[in-house]
Amino acid sequence: MPTKRLIIGLSATVAICAGTLFAASTFFKEKILYGLGSHTGDGAYPRAGLVVDPTGNLFGTTYGGGAYNSGAVFELVRKAGGNWTEKILYSFGGGADGAFPAAGMILDTAGNLYGTTYAGGSNAEGTVFELAPKAGGVWTEKVLHSFGNGKDGEHPYSGLVLDASGNLYGTTYVGGANGLGTVFELTPKAGGKWAEQVLHSFSGKDGAYPYVGLITDAAGDLYGTTYAGGADGFGTVFELTPKVGGAWTEQVLHSFNGTDGEEATAGLIFDHSGNLYGATATTIFELTRKAGGDWTEKVLHNSGTDANLIFGDGGNLFGTTPYGGTHGTGTVFELAHEAGGKWTYLSLYDFLGGANADGANPFAGMALDRSGNMYGTTYMGGPDDKGTVFEISH
Repeated sequence: MPTKRLIIGLSATVAICAGTLFAASTFFKEKILYGLGSHTGDGAYPRAGLVVDPTGNLFGTTYGGGAYNSGAVFELVRKAGGNWTEKILYSFGGGADGAFPAAGMILDTAGNLYGTTYAGGSNAEGTVFELAPKAGGVWTEKVLHSFGNGKDGEHPYSGLVLDASGNLYGTTYVGGANGLGTVFELTPKAGGKWAEQVLHSFSGKDGAYPYVGLITDAAGDLYGTTYAGGADGFGTVFELTPKVGGAWTEQVLHSFNGTDGEEATAGLIFDHSGNLYGATATTIFELTRKAGGDWTEKVLHNSGTDANLIFGDGGNLFGTTPYGGTHGTGTVFELAHEAGGKWTYLSLYDFLGGANADGANPFAGMALDRSGNMYGTTYMGGPDDKGTVFEISH
């Protein structure tokens, strides 16, 4: 299991203040949209990021809280005057329906949500679930797969990716043929059933313990990272390519050596040229495809993050760190792309931490809306010290 610290008891009380500064000639400001834990049955301690629907509403998961203290799915709806209203769409019961969702969700074109839980399910080893909207604002949860025979994977920390045919892909942190994690596919079948197939079981040298989810390219290839394994044991970037007959071939694109990165707990993103960007615990990196199918790694910044990156203004990268900053409780940062291939690191916001403050420990990355505003969560802090949903805007 990744050696992340889970901060259980921040007790300092800090006055709320606006954290604003100039970065790359752009003015950013932070705003708390919602403090979790504000009412009975509310979610608490979100470890995952958000998804934005076409109307600008936000959806997320919490690792704790809910009606049964096993986590929840929530929606934030934008109201007139810039206010937001929270609604709990589903509380996990901790049993067959799942428990402790550690990852964010994805939306399909019909407005259904898909996600994973780290635990729960028929065998208490995690689930893949769907939440479908019904008339009257009600949502119905359906478990698409319960992990638990060991070889099909166990305990997914990561979210999912959806292909054009409606198939779902994800990773499990452990389990599989070697106990070191898997990449899996869920395929919809007649009658509303889903079939799970393990596409790859990690063996160690090709990676181990995939902590985060996958991305896919136009050809249907899958890309991801592993927390450990590889040639030097510090983790990998890998690609899975589908072959005729349903088989998949894994290729290690890069093995981290400890100097250029280690312990990848963040996923990957593409730029317009097909280059890959990601982060480890110690670095932010770029992988560039070369002739013949090889990839070259370049360290953009020697300080890492646990969270996924996003592209924003002018091709600049934005992300969060769960620790560090002036108060040690996390930051929002920008990597500004400059002439000559240089990248400049800029701190946009330092979280204050503590109850009644603006949030602390943003473990997840941020989501971008059509106006360029960024949205994220903090694991702790806020009025009840159970986490927040925040906005970074111009």
